[in-house]
Amino acid sequence: MGVDPGSRKTGVGIIEINGDRITPVYFDAINAGTGEFTQRLGTIFSELQQLIKEHQPDQAAIETVFVAHNAASAIKLGQARGAAVCAAISCDVPVSEYSPRSIKQAIVGRGGADKTQVQHMVGLLLGIKGPIQNDAADALAVALCHQHTSHTLARMNMMQGSKA
Repeated sequence: MGVDPGSRKTGVGIIEINGDRITPVYFDAINAGTGEFTQRLGTIFSELQQLIKEHQPDQAAIETVFVAHNAASAIKLGQARGAAVCAAISCDVPVSEYSPRSIKQAIVGRGGADKTQVQHMVGLLLGIKGPIQNDAADALAVALCHQHTSHTLARMNMMQGSKA
């Protein structure tokens, strides 16, 4: 499961891996709304818990906080991210973290890729026809990045083990 945290919309993308085949299982955004901030955090936490219980992912991957210009926004984003991490951990789902740059690098091949490039590549990689909502596409990109990274690390460990 990939999560793209946001204080108003949190993207969620769940993929299934079967050998070399990767299939999208679920992708959408949790709409936390524009109300009181603490209520929005509660919505992110409870809805993500519900999705985890429903789909039973083995692992979660969450995008780290991107700090651009506004420190207050970065703090809120960090809190939304914390709600997502806590939801996964409370359901005994291990969490990995990836920077926006590393996710773009894994999906598009360039750490500076824009959202439309990421959205396009996610659609191609998962065989999704038509547009994908931005937050959902970003969450699927996080999940794909984690799958790619995990697969590569496992292969490297196997190669090192065979040399010992």
